[in-house]
Amino acid sequence: MQTNSIKHTQYSFGDTPYARHNTRFGFTLTELIVVVFMISLIVLMAQVNFFAVLRRNTFKEQIQDFVSTMQMAASAAAESDRRYEVIIDLTEQSYLLRQITTSDLSEVLDEEIMVHNNFGSNCRVAYVQFDDGDYTNEGRAKYRVGHSGWHYGGKIVLLDEAEKPYSIVVNRLNRMIELKEGDVEILVPKAEDEVPF
Repeated sequence: MQTNSIKHTQYSFGDTPYARHNTRFGFTLTELIVVVFMISLIVLMAQVNFFAVLRRNTFKEQIQDFVSTMQMAASAAAESDRRYEVIIDLTEQSYLLRQITTSDLSEVLDEEIMVHNNFGSNCRVAYVQFDDGDYTNEGRAKYRVGHSGWHYGGKIVLLDEAEKPYSIVVNRLNRMIELKEGDVEILVPKAEDEVPF
């Protein structure tokens, strides 16, 4: 009868090929530099995208705040017999909403001011055009609204950080305030010689 015997061989690490093979668990300096560079590049791209989104959101928030102020004036005037005025200061790049309480429209009293806000560095008023043909790109422009609607219609053209224009259109017929991309055309009165009939 033959027995199967298991041979137990003992190897000492000095006598085997395992001793000559070095297993390494580290990285070379070049590999570390490449990995750090790649991570830095990814973080930089994420930061650029994040700040671009933040700037767009900030512009949209600022422009929406202004549109809301115009809508607030129209709604408050429609629900009461009071008159309101939105004053856009193109020099200071600011605006305010006031309730008109006196017959002297040139002076704004502190107690009349309901909203006072500034446009930011990435939201700038380029010019204001009224539907009677008046135009201004400096000083103050005023939109008054009463129970019957806006006294004047027109548009306020704002520029974002990339100088892309947006128009806020004030419609005196239906009290609507609309935000539109681009510098849109509004209806203005025609001169006698421009009317064909």
